[in-house]
Amino acid sequence: MARRLFSAARALVPPVPAPAPAPVPASSSAAAEAAASLLPLLPCKRRKKLLKKLNSPRIAPIEPEADRRVPALDAVLDRDAAFRFLSRARSFMASLPPPHRIPLAEAGKLYRELGFPRGRSVSRAAARHPLLFTRTTVGSVPHLAFTPLMCSLLEEERRVHEELLPARVLAVRKLLMLTAHRRLPLAKLHHCRAVLGLPDDFRDRVRDFPDDFRVAVDPDGLHVLELARWDPALAVSALEHDFMVDERRVRRTFRFSVPHRRSMPLDGEEAERLDAATTFPLVSPYTNGALLRPWTPEAEKYRVGVVHEFLSLTLEKRALIHHVFEFKEELGLTRHMYQSLRKQTRAFYLAGTEMNWAVFLRDAYDDDGVLRDKDPLVLFNEKLQGYACMTEMDPRHSIAE
Repeated sequence: MARRLFSAARALVPPVPAPAPAPVPASSSAAAEAAASLLPLLPCKRRKKLLKKLNSPRIAPIEPEADRRVPALDAVLDRDAAFRFLSRARSFMASLPPPHRIPLAEAGKLYRELGFPRGRSVSRAAARHPLLFTRTTVGSVPHLAFTPLMCSLLEEERRVHEELLPARVLAVRKLLMLTAHRRLPLAKLHHCRAVLGLPDDFRDRVRDFPDDFRVAVDPDGLHVLELARWDPALAVSALEHDFMVDERRVRRTFRFSVPHRRSMPLDGEEAERLDAATTFPLVSPYTNGALLRPWTPEAEKYRVGVVHEFLSLTLEKRALIHHVFEFKEELGLTRHMYQSLRKQTRAFYLAGTEMNWAVFLRDAYDDDGVLRDKDPLVLFNEKLQGYACMTEMDPRHSIAE
């Protein structure tokens, strides 16, 4: 059945070269709208200054039409910003040798690595999460360190990663099968490890899977991860799986419409039939995109399908655009992807600002902005964020939990 929706041109085997949930902060777009409402009340100079700031790519929303925005999904990015210090400091300090501590004077210089604003105090950022970070003194030198609770949570996280490692290996194999030459720089994979749900030491463990991966060095001296073998059973996209379950929903997901003049009047049913004729069959993302002619409908279908499949391999079915374009060359994407994604409003939602925006899979989230199918690592992160919002331990919970 799925072959009616997708092109018959399939990819041939290539020659292998527990606490309360964290509160969701208010949407930044709502704050920008509130600031804009004050413009008529301000003096001329302050009005110009505020208007210039609101039009800045750092603040201007990527979705210009207010009625098309989804506040519940916009709030997901605001939640990420609220926990930026937690996520980055946890990853950076966990990579340090035990007992995972760093002098405060040195930590104050690592604002990018630890995720706090430049010029601000790292002690103030850590004080927002008193159950997870603590200030200790070693030989009269103040240090930033983990609390015993945080150490126990990190051990729990390691166990979760260990249980999910086979599934992560499968996801990386599918990602390599999406690429043009079945290879990816290990540095790019490590940079996007949190998006894909990979453990911090994944690039050091890929050699433990010689039947799946090979590590090579390219002419530039970069270490690249290569696919050891092609598996036709994995060359099936998430859309094709969904098509077998709900064909009608998948057919409504994408639309590659044909523009027509008013001189050719079409009613709703006729226009839908015309769009269906140009939309289907879709092109599987596991085909060889290099064989498609550039700037054709088939090439656009392929690129949109690649982004959809990439997002389906991510931990939370979403990714910042710079994480997607980290693999721009390997996935064959172009700088016109914004226009292509914005046309597919039923499949994707674009949130954030013009400078830093994210792509969501709409079907993966419900109306309240909650992920429908949560990975065990997502549940652990929600548990960690719950502890981060607490100022003291609930006596009903113990560190062992």
